Amino acid sequence: MTEQTPRPAALADSHIPGLTPRRGKVRDVYDFGDRVLIVATDRVSAFDWVLPTAIPDKGRVLTRVSNFWFDRFAAERVVPDHRISDDPAALPLPDGTDVAALAGRSVVAKKATVVPIECVARGYLAGSGWKEYRTDGTVCGLPLPAGLTESARLPEPIFTPATKAEEGHDENIPFATMCGRVGTELSETLRGLTLRLYESARVFAETKGILIADTKFEFGLVDGELLLVDEALTPDSSRFWPADDYRPGRPQPSFDKQYVRDWLAGSDWDKQSPPPPLPDDVVAGTRSRYVEAYERLLGQPFQT
Repeated sequence: MTEQTPRPAALADSHIPGLTPRRGKVRDVYDFGDRVLIVATDRVSAFDWVLPTAIPDKGRVLTRVSNFWFDRFAAERVVPDHRISDDPAALPLPDGTDVAALAGRSVVAKKATVVPIECVARGYLAGSGWKEYRTDGTVCGLPLPAGLTESARLPEPIFTPATKAEEGHDENIPFATMCGRVGTELSETLRGLTLRLYESARVFAETKGILIADTKFEFGLVDGELLLVDEALTPDSSRFWPADDYRPGRPQPSFDKQYVRDWLAGSDWDKQSPPPPLPDDVVAGTRSRYVEAYERLLGQPFQT
């Protein structure tokens, strides 16, 4: 794994003179009429809070990993994506814009009408799915075989939609509820696309020593054309597990911000007040996990 020495500064918030972005938990989105500039910052969230400490290079890892998957899916002719350019200078940026700070973490994209559903594919029993299964023997209302353990591989991947939340947790919903909200035809199309994308990615990632336990996709419409938008199969939108350490019946180590969650859970933070800053070793450990996921998937060293 590649470490940067000295470690580069993190970008917590982007800035373009004279423009106000819509700030999500991780991304800043600037409106340029029929196009948007999506900037993946280095912010990290946990327990429904955006933390005061950012993770250096996290946004660049997310952007490059997403673009890698977008390129693969485009080559496979599964579904087009929203990208116009990976170069922020393709937009009429105001004078004084620090283009270098945006480079590697930005995408110029078509402005899509986003389908208000998180399209989730699950191949393993973890997270909220495991919690529901322990209580009801189902995931999003779908019955599963009895006797499964935590992190068990499912007999076949399942589609479990969720509502999108700007703040707080997304909420799992039955497929019938999704049909009622966005229509049966679109729902069936998105279910099929989600499972096809997941299966393609799952098979590839296993050759790189990574198990994709679950992942979520977002889709949007531009002039009636369905596009894959936002991000795809990153350590933020997926559970990536090291295949060589996979042991069903327990939680799995992962290439994501679980390291941050574990530290916060072991601290005296009450999860009601603003969270504390992260120690340097937690920042470094989290960054290393994101970078390792990048290097395994893309098969090349990460460079800032």
